[in-house]
Amino acid sequence: MRRREFLTSGAALGAAAIWPMGGAAQAAGPLRLVAMEGRQPLAGAGHPETAIWGYGGRTPGPTLRYRQGDRLKVELVNRLARPTTVHWHGLRVPNAMDGVPDMTQKAVEPGAAFVYDFDLKDSGTFWYHSHAASVEQLARGLYGALVIEEPSAYPVERDLVWVLSDFRLDREGKIAADFGDLRDATHAGRLGNTVTINGAQPEDMAVRPGERLRLRLVNAANARIFGLRFEGLEPVVIALDGQPVDPRREERVRLGPGQRADIVLDMPADPTARHRVIDDEIPRAAYRLIDLYAAGEPLKRRGTPPPRLPDNPIPKPVIEGAARHSLRFGGGAMDPAYRRKAPSAEEIEKIRQEVRAGKVWSVNGAKHADHAHHEPLISLKRGETCVVELVNDTSWAHPIHFHGVVFEILSRGGQAPARRERRDTLLLAPGETGEIAFVGESPGDWMIHCHILEHQESGMMAMMRIA
Repeated sequence: MRRREFLTSGAALGAAAIWPMGGAAQAAGPLRLVAMEGRQPLAGAGHPETAIWGYGGRTPGPTLRYRQGDRLKVELVNRLARPTTVHWHGLRVPNAMDGVPDMTQKAVEPGAAFVYDFDLKDSGTFWYHSHAASVEQLARGLYGALVIEEPSAYPVERDLVWVLSDFRLDREGKIAADFGDLRDATHAGRLGNTVTINGAQPEDMAVRPGERLRLRLVNAANARIFGLRFEGLEPVVIALDGQPVDPRREERVRLGPGQRADIVLDMPADPTARHRVIDDEIPRAAYRLIDLYAAGEPLKRRGTPPPRLPDNPIPKPVIEGAARHSLRFGGGAMDPAYRRKAPSAEEIEKIRQEVRAGKVWSVNGAKHADHAHHEPLISLKRGETCVVELVNDTSWAHPIHFHGVVFEILSRGGQAPARRERRDTLLLAPGETGEIAFVGESPGDWMIHCHILEHQESGMMAMMRIA
């Protein structure tokens, strides 16, 4: 398959997409995801293939497609030399299926296997990825897309998935092994020098004049924030983090690590049209990601706006009488706390010791560099509503991800939105404050962490307990 076909085909994503629709697919046993080494031409034609880790030896792994209400049953087989797990990002799953080593399950050792088995409550665009030694394992390629179809097909000509990522390659095309680099950890995280769509260097993509596309965007990068502009087009956002929103036009689609966006693109009738997709999240380093160009027989343009997706059956928070908590995220380079008060000599020595131990970020003053062995910062009863203030007291952006729940955004920067929207990850700007609310559904211990993985593994993680 040529790379243009690879990018254009709705069924192609790292490996052939898997459609385990309904009970017939489950009768033969679970699907198998084999975590293993592989080689892939990440840098494009004319460059050496890169050694990667992936599911089936490809990155991203296969797109798993189900329908809402199906049951997912997937066996992870570990053929790597390191322990690993699978986390089902954004899904409301039983705690034992959440894939966090030492918190919800034991890591799957080399040569071993583990079966993930749960009902799919919600439709939307989700993804799966390793949650063991995440900095290295995601930087090497251990992730894939998970699409859960709505009961009724959405009215578009094509439904495509773009898994966006970046890789840090050296001059020989190898993935740089500087995982846990101190500068990455204390600053913006591990930014790659090779951006890919679906594990390949993006070639220009053919679209038919008048065609309506549903484009599912997944940010699988360790740290890169994507800010995409579709020149000459007006993307309509219909879902964020897998959850429906009122359709709205956006000049720029912004995704922090771990976040997803479903957008609708209506192609103009012009048979000569060409549209650049630009990532200008970092203005001084803006680049062209891909071009969409008109080709093929024109289609009659749809005259109706994209409809709203049906809401998922997520419990509605009851704000009156809710439990209230505050999480303050601190630390990192240029820590504002040191501008407010210069640390003493004893405090400076403590900071040095923590940095040497890989702890540079904090949640409510606590710095945790592993998943377990710390007390919950939030404790709830099952069915209880929780309101959480999130305070970014740092000089860096942080996409804060909650496991086990889907939350509503009550406010950002003190401003309440016209309509509350649901998320599983909230991207907080430096100094920004947000307020969210959710219902504690499934009992167990659940992670809260920054999804810039270098921040997570150097202190910015916490735990929530639902009893």
